Amino acid sequence: MIDWQAMQLTLELAFIVAGSLFVLGLPLAWWLTFSTWRIKFLVEALVGLPLILPPTVLGFYLLVAFGSQSLFGRWYQSLTGHTLAFSFAGLVIGSILYSFPFAVQPFAASFAAVDRDLLAASSVLGASRWRTFWRIVVPLSIPGLITGLVLGFAHTVGEFGVVLMIGGNIPGVTRTISIDIYDRVQAAEYASANHTALILLAFSFAILALVYGLNRRIWAVYPFR
Repeated sequence: MIDWQAMQLTLELAFIVAGSLFVLGLPLAWWLTFSTWRIKFLVEALVGLPLILPPTVLGFYLLVAFGSQSLFGRWYQSLTGHTLAFSFAGLVIGSILYSFPFAVQPFAASFAAVDRDLLAASSVLGASRWRTFWRIVVPLSIPGLITGLVLGFAHTVGEFGVVLMIGGNIPGVTRTISIDIYDRVQAAEYASANHTALILLAFSFAILALVYGLNRRIWAVYPFR
């Protein structure tokens, strides 16, 4: 039997994280692409760190930061009356940090592919940087933006290590579908685990097929290369 409560919570988390990645990732990707700061590579390394860092390591340090023993944790607890650890809000923050490179890197790659002559021409014609970004850069970067959003969403759906470390396993609060599968395997409920895993497998395949299909179609209609 599928835990639909865990499925709903997982999708809610993924949508919130994907939206947050779009809002936070766009300006960061723009800065990483066009900044001339000499030590920019340090920021790039920090953004890409979750790609190689074990999820349990990131989850551990976030758990420490969210707890009542840290300065940030105490400040948040005094403000809200509870800690970020073992809460849905904590899952959101941890998931955003863990999925950041999956959104920012496609965003930055798509921005870097935009012809700089178009940007120069827009500036010569008197367009502001804001107008240039939304009228030229974004339309030409749609495939990369779609890829980053979908990868951030799908990556959040499949998270396990960070979610388990930060949120534990509280039904209706922090119990996501990946944790549900793990619990079923631990309880030797392999049939139930298989049913849920098959749904995630089909969902992941459909998401990737949608990304590749949309990108092919966009390039066919707008052949900017």
